[in-house]
Amino acid sequence: MYIPRLYRQEDRTEILAFLHQNSFPVLVSYDGERPVATHLPVEVVEGPGEQITLFGHMARANKQWQTFGDNEVLLIFQGAHTYISPRWYNHVNVPTWNYMVVQVYGRVRPLEGQALYDLLNRLVARYEAAAEYSLEELPQEYVQSHIQAVYGFAVEVTRIDAAYKLSQNRDDEDHASIVRELEQRKDQDSQRVAAAMRRQRKPSE
Repeated sequence: MYIPRLYRQEDRTEILAFLHQNSFPVLVSYDGERPVATHLPVEVVEGPGEQITLFGHMARANKQWQTFGDNEVLLIFQGAHTYISPRWYNHVNVPTWNYMVVQVYGRVRPLEGQALYDLLNRLVARYEAAAEYSLEELPQEYVQSHIQAVYGFAVEVTRIDAAYKLSQNRDDEDHASIVRELEQRKDQDSQRVAAAMRRQRKPSE
């Protein structure tokens, strides 16, 4: 991904938080003729050391898993994004777009048996934390019949490219104007971009 130096995000803590908060990426691989992609939920796990692993699953009927092999795959994590009007500047300019996106590369290994069951159990526990629902409480024959229709995998991350384009190139007046205009919008993406711009702009800038 092309990232101008000004917009490159390299803070590991910030990137990990972003991955956790936007955990429904697009997984892209190559089938020998064309790119193929699936939107799916993943679990982000840190360690040991600096290693990051993404755990996920897809239907076995989705033949994309047969394309993984030894090649790297790409996962695209999309954050908030929104249109920026040139009317908000104190000078003549052109429209642009602010956004936050992280692209993750890695190699895939399959998950089977207990490891796959544990992954699915963790995902259910995460999203059903406030409810009385768990895999353990379901008939296990029923659970296993559904797990057989699932391909589980882990992606050992090899590279991360993170881009936060948040008007870092604007002076204080224009920056404040953009934030003010975004905060007046009602959509969630504009609100999230405005909040990120406030966090990103240090008091000394």
